[in-house]
Amino acid sequence: MAKSDKVTNIDNITVSAAVLADLFSVDPRMIRYRAEEGLIVRAAKGRYKLVESVKNYILMMKLEKEGVSTEFADGEINLEEEKGLHERVKRHISELKLQIMKGEVHKAEDVEAVMADMLAAFKTRVMNIPSKVAPILENRDAAYIKDRLISEVTEALNELKDYDPKSFYSEEYIEESENEYEQPESKN
Repeated sequence: MAKSDKVTNIDNITVSAAVLADLFSVDPRMIRYRAEEGLIVRAAKGRYKLVESVKNYILMMKLEKEGVSTEFADGEINLEEEKGLHERVKRHISELKLQIMKGEVHKAEDVEAVMADMLAAFKTRVMNIPSKVAPILENRDAAYIKDRLISEVTEALNELKDYDPKSFYSEEYIEESENEYEQPESKN
């Protein structure tokens, strides 16, 4: 291969235990031990698949960092179970993102922003009631004052119930047409 040729696929590269041990900063015996567990992928005697082994090792390190046990009572790693766990987590994240996009679930920061705006407007409205109605209530009887104050407070409270659910949608929200998932009618 010429010096200027670019490598575009490294999937079939195999390396020795010493190379993997150097890459992972472990003893070559650990590489052979991990190969017996199935974590390091053996290609032939003394040769290991580089890409698959690195991916598996990184997955194991991520799981251990997240506090997920990668060992069982006998000390062996069940790589298939760990990969399955990782895939379930990825699926759950994807489902949550889809729910956010459909407007079925809202991000905490979106809810916080909308509620803060709504409550600030409500507080302003309630705090303005005295200055708004005081001149009107001057020299009025108690029953009229009570009715007017109840009317103003009720109007302010009604503003809270008239919220728009769309104001909670994040920027990721997408509108879904009702016919989007319907099957086309057959022409039989």
